[in-house]
Amino acid sequence: MALFRVPAGSNDTGSFGSGNGQWSNKHSGSLFDLDPGTSYEIELTLTDPDGGSTTQTTTAATRPIPQAAATATTKAVTPANLSTMLSGAAPGDILLMGAGNYPAFTVSRSGSDGKPIVLRGASVDGVVIQGRVTMDDQKYVYLENVTVQGDVRMHGASNMVVRGCHIQSTAGGIDFEIGNAVPRNNYIVDNDVVGAANWIDSQLSTDGFNGGEGIQFTGSGHVVCFNHVKGFRDNISLMEYEEGYEQVSIDICNNDIEEATDDAVEADSAMGNVRVMRNRVRNCFDGMSSQPNLGGPTYYIQNVMYNVLYSPFKFHNGTVGDVVLHNTVVKCGDAFGCYAGATWSRAFFRDNLFIGGPGGTYGGYGNGSGNVLDLADADATCSFDYDGLGSIGTNTFAGKIGATRFTSLATLQANTTEVHAVQVDMSVFADTVPFPSNPYPPKPVVDLRLAAGSAAIDKGVVLVGLNDGFAGAAPDLGAYELGATPPVYGPRTAGTGGTGTGGASGGSGGTSGAGGASGGSGGAGGTSGGTGGSAGTGGRSGTGGRSGTGGNAAVTGGNTAGTGGNAAGTGGSATGGNATGTGGNAAVTGGSATGGNATGTGGNVADTGGSAAGTGGDSSEGGTATGQAASGGCGCSQSGGGGGAASLALIVLMLVVRRARCARR
Repeated sequence: MALFRVPAGSNDTGSFGSGNGQWSNKHSGSLFDLDPGTSYEIELTLTDPDGGSTTQTTTAATRPIPQAAATATTKAVTPANLSTMLSGAAPGDILLMGAGNYPAFTVSRSGSDGKPIVLRGASVDGVVIQGRVTMDDQKYVYLENVTVQGDVRMHGASNMVVRGCHIQSTAGGIDFEIGNAVPRNNYIVDNDVVGAANWIDSQLSTDGFNGGEGIQFTGSGHVVCFNHVKGFRDNISLMEYEEGYEQVSIDICNNDIEEATDDAVEADSAMGNVRVMRNRVRNCFDGMSSQPNLGGPTYYIQNVMYNVLYSPFKFHNGTVGDVVLHNTVVKCGDAFGCYAGATWSRAFFRDNLFIGGPGGTYGGYGNGSGNVLDLADADATCSFDYDGLGSIGTNTFAGKIGATRFTSLATLQANTTEVHAVQVDMSVFADTVPFPSNPYPPKPVVDLRLAAGSAAIDKGVVLVGLNDGFAGAAPDLGAYELGATPPVYGPRTAGTGGTGTGGASGGSGGTSGAGGASGGSGGAGGTSGGTGGSAGTGGRSGTGGRSGTGGNAAVTGGNTAGTGGNAAGTGGSATGGNATGTGGNAAVTGGSATGGNATGTGGNVADTGGSAAGTGGDSSEGGTATGQAASGGCGCSQSGGGGGAASLALIVLMLVVRRARCARR
């Protein structure tokens, strides 16, 4: 899809760890679902409707899944020798932890690129760490296949992996905040992270349970995918305001999220190309929070929410640049109410399903009376269209967008941008799904795939590069295309390979051209790869698992490229399965006049530092887009804005992606 125009702006609702709440003039966006381990040629075309255009071409490569060194040395670890083995660990070692109960410990040694230090349990249930695992300010340390009765802390750490673990905590789960450095490119996948919160009214909302965050982090290029997270205040959360540093090019994908007493996903203080995709959310006070997003884009794509209470998208504190596509929401109260009390801007909504009904007061907050939309603070820069809306049990179809009220589908279509909206009810779903009129007790998983011939079929708009593989006359509304295989949510079981979502790269562009850091790691092809070998389980023998779906990534200009997304998962016993995963996303934001010039290895595609060539502009607005930088995972490519013609709001920057070569690892 076309990149998004991001005019320079600022947010003054608080102070921020980096960027001063300001963002530069640019175009920005992501390319989604690229193949891992693949090099791409990316063509960017900038077209000015007033005349003139320019085309730039760059290359980028998706990166491999983090794994132990091919020449790794395996060392046996017991509770008795743990301290000795940790102090003597060297890059390339696998510390294989045998069954037993281990005390809390601190890792004070780092691995290196291609030679991580791997702490791996012999079995996830048999290896129990009774307390915190601390890995502050380390690099290339992997924690795999253990149970932690406490939290995992990695402040200031980069290129870390937490994979296939069970985290049981009465406080936080996995946490990497600012340390001696900004954390970058951490890979958190296939974990079961469970806290102490309960789904009862007294614990809900920001005023309720305060027992820590499930997975909480700052920095750039992180991949948080295929986890099950339950029972925290915010189940997955970026750091906010003064604790948020360089929060760009982050992937939060394919997680199974339940019983968050405040936000299922808190993407607050996002700073560009944060992608929240294909998550399943149920029994959470809020769905997705963006308070605020700093210019964007922050993407919310193909998420499914059932029995969220207050708002599915909490766009507060002057958020700017949120992109909401193909989500399905079923909740009591207003189908989509956003009670911000402050203007939110430049949001873009397409192809969503929102179903509400009679509401109430929960956690001390009312959630509306069943309006299909209650968006009084959305300003005229926001764009809504092609959404399916319904209110169950109210016999009404009413609401407001900005100052415009409507009392029917016809008045909505006539007086707002929702020209192609449709009215829906619970019959759009193939299963008989109960409407969650009473949110208690917590609801089980429901199947929100669409019924053939329903009001949501073929009612969407084509978003090139995202939904153009639709099956009918047009894309369907909501998270599921009719007949398509549903995503995997939560930890992938060993032997199935699953689909990973790969890494992002980040960094800071801006005026000086200090460019994107390395990209996040790619998706894992299942916790232990595909079963492989014989036909029928893993497809062709010798081609491993089903690889990860290469994640998302962004690089914000500058001179350094991110290392991008994911490569194919390593397979089961014979490297079985189908070998090729579906790739990732990538992003680019402008930077200084000295863009890019380095190639990352990653699932996402490239940044072009600065703005498009020939469009002028000084370094503070992106410079010229002559640099090249690859970002990882699944991603998009952005070019920074600039002066002259490039600063016009109607300019369209389109992308053409060609596979240059395939480099499976």
